[in-house]
Amino acid sequence: MRKLLMSLAMAASLLVGGVGAAFADDAASAPAAAAAASTPAAAPQASAASAAAAPDASAAAAAAAPAAPTAPFSVDSSKINSGDTAWMLTSSALVLFMTIPGLALFYAGMVRKKNVLATVMQSFAITCVVTVVWTVVGYSLAFTPGNAFIGGFSRVLLTGMTYIKGDKATTLTVSHLAPTIPETVYFIYQMTFAIITPALITGAFADRMKFSAMLVFMTLWSLIVYSPVAHMVWEPTGWLSSAGILDFAGGTVVHINAGIAGLVCALVLGKRVGYGREAMAPHNLVLTLMGAAMLWVGWFGFNAGSAVAADGRAGFAMLTTQVATACAALGWMFVEWIVKGKPSALGIASGAVAGLVAITPASGYVGVGGALAIGFIAGAVCFWSATWLKMKLGYDDSLDCFGVHGVGGIIGALLTGIFAVKDIGGADGSLLLQAKGVLTTVVYSGVLSFVLLKIIDLVIGLRVAEEEEREGLDVVLHGEHVE
Repeated sequence: MRKLLMSLAMAASLLVGGVGAAFADDAASAPAAAAAASTPAAAPQASAASAAAAPDASAAAAAAAPAAPTAPFSVDSSKINSGDTAWMLTSSALVLFMTIPGLALFYAGMVRKKNVLATVMQSFAITCVVTVVWTVVGYSLAFTPGNAFIGGFSRVLLTGMTYIKGDKATTLTVSHLAPTIPETVYFIYQMTFAIITPALITGAFADRMKFSAMLVFMTLWSLIVYSPVAHMVWEPTGWLSSAGILDFAGGTVVHINAGIAGLVCALVLGKRVGYGREAMAPHNLVLTLMGAAMLWVGWFGFNAGSAVAADGRAGFAMLTTQVATACAALGWMFVEWIVKGKPSALGIASGAVAGLVAITPASGYVGVGGALAIGFIAGAVCFWSATWLKMKLGYDDSLDCFGVHGVGGIIGALLTGIFAVKDIGGADGSLLLQAKGVLTTVVYSGVLSFVLLKIIDLVIGLRVAEEEEREGLDVVLHGEHVE
């Protein structure tokens, strides 16, 4: 208990210190951002003038060139790449499609009939809540300069994110992380990641959490856990990004983050009434299989879209995603066939999702051989974690959020360090560095999720009453039911 309290205190001080420093850093970075904003328009003219006046001074001119922008900045519309923009608009729709209807159906088919509407409702409501939270402050905390742990406040309520259509020239803002597409498109794309991550967590506590408690938890979690982790991993000045952690599309930010939070939810809420004694078979595996298929299709926007360009790396990420997913589905299916005597529809669907999860951090860094290996390992190990490990340790992870996303994300993140090819991703892999990213995410997400759950439980309670759980959440929480 003493160690736990010390860990909580350290996590709290880290968060408070990060937010406080972000206020100061935000003010300090404003002049630099303004200077960066004028750079793209002026750079071509300055280069041309320099070349005309002193052809032999190109090396000196290059040395004197301003550094790349480190904050969102304004550009002329002619700087926007229409192909990249079209692909990122498509990718944004694909990733949103992963949550509604993909994840909603995938989870809804696995619960009992009396909880199917409540399960779908969770994904739909989270989509709405996180959209507002991300717009108000989440995006700013994740993807603007701040400090190593959390971003600034320059984009609160999307202040400064502009599109101005003029008579002679149209200007708009772009993110320093995606300078060839409008910032509005990058904002929406990253919003879809922020939406699906907390939605994944709902699979761990299916059938037993209050709807009101779920809404409060997801609102706070997206701000206190998701945005800082996204900043640390994907913002260039973030702690894990500057350390060299490789996470192409969200192995740590999305899957380990959600998987560990889901495990903590399952442990804090406790087992479902009748777990281990009563049959809790999925009510409609057709929904689950169709949901898994939608996730597979949408995942191309998730992984290939993370190239933030319509280019060869996006194509290669799409290739590795397809290969790893198919291999993982077969790996889970064949292991289950050997162990249980029959291959199941639920098994092959779960295996496919495990492969999608595991290839996510690696998709822009590994070759086909690495994709094959990651896929098969993820399929086999996630089958083990969702069956033997869960039974051995006795936790009730209802729909295997931790068993698939937590374990699959850890596998993918670590194996990225082994199979990364520098000629593909431009970086060498390091197992030790990847382990640092995994451990940081596990501790940060686990501790903060535990704190949030305990506070919410004290204030409004987390779990429905036993008689309400037996009756079913559809009727008790929403006054509806499926015929």
